[in-house]
Amino acid sequence: MVTRTMAAAPAADREEGQALVEYVLILGLISIVTVALMAAVGTSVTDLLSRVSDQLVSAV
Repeated sequence: MVTRTMAAAPAADREEGQALVEYVLILGLISIVTVALMAAVGTSVTDLLSRVSDQLVSAV
C-alpha cells in the first residue's frame, strides 16, 4: 500500500507541472495576440483621435 501511494505521488506532481506549463503557454499566446491586435488597431485609433482633435480645434 505504501509503495503504491509513493509511486502515485510523482505522477500527480507531473500533472500539476503539466497544467502549469499549459497555463503559461495559453498566457503567452494571449499576450502575442494582444500585442498583434494593438499594433494593428493602434494606428487606426491614433488617426481617429487626431482627426477628432483637428475637428474640435477647427470648430472653436
